[in-house]
Amino acid sequence: MAQQNAILQAGSGARTAAQAVALDNVTVAFRLTDGSTFTAVDRASLAVADGEFVAIVGPTGCGKSTLLNIAAGLITPAAGKIAIFDAPLAGLNRSAGYLFQAEALFPWKTVLENVAIGLETAGVARRDARARAGDWLRRVGLAEFAARYPHMLSGGQKKRVGLAQVLIREPKILLMDEPFGPLDAQTRQIMGSLLLDLWNTDRKAVLFVTHDLEEAIALADRVLIMSAGPAARIIAAWTVSLERPRDMAEIKYEPAFRELHRNIWQQLKAEVLKGYAQTSGSG
Repeated sequence: MAQQNAILQAGSGARTAAQAVALDNVTVAFRLTDGSTFTAVDRASLAVADGEFVAIVGPTGCGKSTLLNIAAGLITPAAGKIAIFDAPLAGLNRSAGYLFQAEALFPWKTVLENVAIGLETAGVARRDARARAGDWLRRVGLAEFAARYPHMLSGGQKKRVGLAQVLIREPKILLMDEPFGPLDAQTRQIMGSLLLDLWNTDRKAVLFVTHDLEEAIALADRVLIMSAGPAARIIAAWTVSLERPRDMAEIKYEPAFRELHRNIWQQLKAEVLKGYAQTSGSG
């Protein structure tokens, strides 16, 4: 069960053999003010099959978010190839919805208006957009909050609005950059369970970045490990064979979960310690 796979192999539980996201030997380098070059990511490769949920873990600052930005078309790598559903990516990834760690809510708009605005700007009639927004608010458990403004919501409620904002556009791919990071532990579990419930309805391809290894295992079909930077890369891929559907609050008590967590942590811990030594100036 705690089985390592080839890094480019899409998970066996995926719906089809199509690769929703494929990064092939991508390198990201930045030119510094002194004229030197800093290589953030070096020859990193990964693949996410259509219908597969993949989580990325690694030390702080190793380039996990950089890989998401490459998949979103927000960063052009210095080398390597990017394919979305087997077609080369040119420009922004129009097949993807991106949920950031920070909320992207307009404070002067109501919850309903915030969820509907993505459709309205795409040309959907206001009445239709707001009807669909109301449906999504019901799906995330916020129907009674439609007329409220963001400052009236808790952190978890804002995350629900953000999730509805992204999903209402019906993206084929979800890119998620530590979306539940600022939340307390209990709210993170609730949001994780909500995400799994919504994902189970149509099994979109998901690339999910997190610092929380328990969260990664509980959510994902596979967990990828990034090495410490600079020149970070994907160094391992672990299959999560735990049955679905999963309960975020209960699954961590299963022996299979604890075994997998222990095995992945042994590999991840070494990279975390390397990253700490670099940032602390020791080692």
